[in-house]
Amino acid sequence: MPQVIKCRVILYVITGFLCFGCSLSDSSSNSDLKLLATVSDFSQSQDGWEADFSDYPATDSVKFNLQFSYTNLPSNLGSGKSIMLSGTNYSNDLFMFIKKKVDGLLPNTEYTLTFEVEFASNAASGGTTSNEGSPGESVFLKAGAVAVEPSKVVNESDYILNIDKGQLLYGGQNMIVLGNIAAGINPSNYTLLTRTNANDLVPFVATTNSAGELWLIVGTDSGFIGTTTIYYTKVSVALSTR
Repeated sequence: MPQVIKCRVILYVITGFLCFGCSLSDSSSNSDLKLLATVSDFSQSQDGWEADFSDYPATDSVKFNLQFSYTNLPSNLGSGKSIMLSGTNYSNDLFMFIKKKVDGLLPNTEYTLTFEVEFASNAASGGTTSNEGSPGESVFLKAGAVAVEPSKVVNESDYILNIDKGQLLYGGQNMIVLGNIAAGINPSNYTLLTRTNANDLVPFVATTNSAGELWLIVGTDSGFIGTTTIYYTKVSVALSTR
């Protein structure tokens, strides 16, 4: 299998048991199972991840105050870099995401993916009104993979995503919900949180394209009317196929 790696993705073959905080079931019971992992530690570099936004008006985007930068962590978390995304949600559906292509995989092949996403949030649990939603519990962290590049496209007067990410607390064909971004009741500072699908009963499966490529995507789907700012610190993805 070719070992072609773009944008300094750490892609390596594991022959036994893979663990980054939890295990993959049956990984050591079948010699035909191929395990791969890609780890992006943003304290070291942006590692080829790109950022974008969707689900907002194409003709009136200024007030959404959409921001992206590769920047320092919040000061209470010490030194180091992270990928920061921020936006003020007026559409009740703002999606902020990062994406990256991984290649060197088997072409036209199904892979089961296990995600672990580490990020910093200061979003509080609870909300002021039912219409506004909760800054933490109404913002859903999603992850997925797809054979085509995830991109925003214009649909009538709105930017939408060209893949099926699902809607708010529901996943779609190409993305699943890992949890929300709640950091507790009235957090005074940013808190490091981790979300994973390692314990999900139903695995997430994506199929590579004819060139052996998958696009990884991680993002927040917001049902909170207000500003969300999130700092991604690490994304780890385990891929397995038989």
